[in-house]
Amino acid sequence: MSMLSWLEQNSGVRGGNFIAGEWREAGRSAVPIFNPARKDQRLGEFANSSAGEVDEAIEAAHRAWLSWRDVPGPERGVILFRAADILDNRAEAIAYALSAEQGKVLAESRGEVGRAAKELRFSAGEASRIDGDTLPSEKRNGFALTMREPIGVIAAIAPWNFPVVTPIRKIAPALAFGCSVVFKPSNLTPWAASLLMDVFKDAGVPAGVVNLVLGMGRTVGDAMIRHPLVRGVSFTGSTTTGATINEQAARRFVRTQLELGGKNPAVVLSASDLDAVARQIVGAAFACSGQRCTAISRVIVLESLADALVEALKAAVEAIRVGPAWDPQATMGPLITSAHCSSVTDALDRGLSEGGTVLCGGFRLREADFALGHYLAPTLIDGVQPGTHLARHELFGPVLSVIRVPTVREAFAVANDVEYGLAASIFTHDIDEALHFVRQSESGMVHVNHGTASEAHLPFGGIKGSGFGPFSIGHSNQEFFTTIKAVYLQS
Repeated sequence: MSMLSWLEQNSGVRGGNFIAGEWREAGRSAVPIFNPARKDQRLGEFANSSAGEVDEAIEAAHRAWLSWRDVPGPERGVILFRAADILDNRAEAIAYALSAEQGKVLAESRGEVGRAAKELRFSAGEASRIDGDTLPSEKRNGFALTMREPIGVIAAIAPWNFPVVTPIRKIAPALAFGCSVVFKPSNLTPWAASLLMDVFKDAGVPAGVVNLVLGMGRTVGDAMIRHPLVRGVSFTGSTTTGATINEQAARRFVRTQLELGGKNPAVVLSASDLDAVARQIVGAAFACSGQRCTAISRVIVLESLADALVEALKAAVEAIRVGPAWDPQATMGPLITSAHCSSVTDALDRGLSEGGTVLCGGFRLREADFALGHYLAPTLIDGVQPGTHLARHELFGPVLSVIRVPTVREAFAVANDVEYGLAASIFTHDIDEALHFVRQSESGMVHVNHGTASEAHLPFGGIKGSGFGPFSIGHSNQEFFTTIKAVYLQS
């Protein structure tokens, strides 16, 4: 079935909360969502919850946790492996819903669902790999050991740009390590996230272990963070909001995992194939229409290579095909809302007032069918100066800036001269340069000779204004979802 046919059959859904293993009616306060590629297409209506409904979900999660924590880890893993299989089997429908509400092209949505299943399987395996140590005792007839225990109810708050993989990164490890979850997706993208609840339910996750509460962050998110039964908050979103959440949680000594903004550089020092380098950079810059925290948004290149690289970048950007998800030729979709599109263009205009030459794009696409959605032409800007708005501000859109520098030392300095520290790439033939950058880069993830793509078994997270704790994926997430208990035994 094609995506358009699927939408004809499935649009008009009314989505409610999922609490204690049961679906609730959306209620009269339900809020509509629309297709970013066809802004007048109403996809459905979803609940706009009250603080009381949040309390109900958290209390259900706490009750469920009291028994879920005692389920052996390998048994929890079996359930999560089953969930991954179900996710694979339902991948096409979930990808259709994802593309419809978020706008990304169908190839990206299919890739996201596939990646979510892969990360879900990694977390399923983690349930059998919970660490503990046996240590020598000071006593002759003694034993000393450590064990990890789940911390309790997790408040998981996800953004609109990755409505499937980001929830999986929060829910799957929480369940693997024995926690329960109350999950709030973005009010802009609740559809695919709702479909995930049935995946977990049908896999055999007990009632109350995973709960979904839909609505606005000011009501739902705040109530989740402040509830006394919540022992961990996992949030993905803006740096400003993350700082506020961290401050509120710290008052109750509640753990936080914060995946925040980025202004990620690609430093180019040498290459035998600049076209290949350009394709790597452009792929990392314009995926998800540039609306992702790990998008490359700055190219820092030595002046001796700059002209040739800019020519290759321009060709790669011009090859991008903008269109709706159901267009098989499209490689970049619309932005999420008209307001966000305006925010990106306003920031772009402010940045260009400080200098820079637009080589591609720089404007909204309004002709013909583009007028139906929130489209912005992929944009390449040359001659951006270090320290300016375009060089330091996160636009969160399809905009790539080129900064020319005279020396390797200045390239490294410019790469670090931002408030963020999420991901960074370097392209070079010189292993010493690469290792020097790996050590000097003020970022949580460094990529050598490729774009900013992560892998399911490595830690994911940033430093500085980009985050708090590399706990999204990888074995390091046990540091967030579990606490260590020391045990002393005497025979």
